[in-house]
Amino acid sequence: MSEQAIKQIAKNRKAWHDYTIEESFEAGIALSGTEVKSIRLGTLNLKDSYCVVKRGEILVKQMHISPYEKGNIFNRDPMRDRKLLMHKREIRKLDAAIAQQGYAIIPLSVYLKGSLVKMQIGLARGKKLHDKRDAMAARDAKREMDRAMKERMK
Repeated sequence: MSEQAIKQIAKNRKAWHDYTIEESFEAGIALSGTEVKSIRLGTLNLKDSYCVVKRGEILVKQMHISPYEKGNIFNRDPMRDRKLLMHKREIRKLDAAIAQQGYAIIPLSVYLKGSLVKMQIGLARGKKLHDKRDAMAARDAKREMDRAMKERMK
C-alpha cells in the first residue's frame, strides 16, 4: 500500500496551551461538496471548537468553514454542527471518558490525507493556570539551554 500524502490545513494551537492531551484519534468528517472545496483553499478555523457525543454519534461544534466563493446556493451554514466518522467502539470509549469529570474532546488539527479530509481529535483534560505557567517556564528554560549550547558550539 502506498504512502498517502498528508497536507496540514488547520491546527488548533490553543488546544495544546489550554489542555493536556491524554490520547488522540483520527476521524473523518461528513461534509458537503462546497465545504470540501473551501477547506482545500484553507478557509477553516478550529478556534473555540469542541466535540460532543449525542445518540452514539460524535459531532464537532463551533468549527467555522467559510462559504465557498463560487458555491452560491450550495453553500451551507459556516458554523453548522458536523458529524465525525469514527468506529462505534472508539465513540463509546470517548463517551465513557468524558463522563468522568474534567475531560473534553477537542479538535487538534484538520488535514488532507490523500483526497479525504480528516480531523485529529484529542481526549483532553483542562489545565489550571499554574500548569500553564509551569509549561511556559519549562519551554523558556529549554530555549535558553538550546541558545547556550549553540553559542558553545561556535
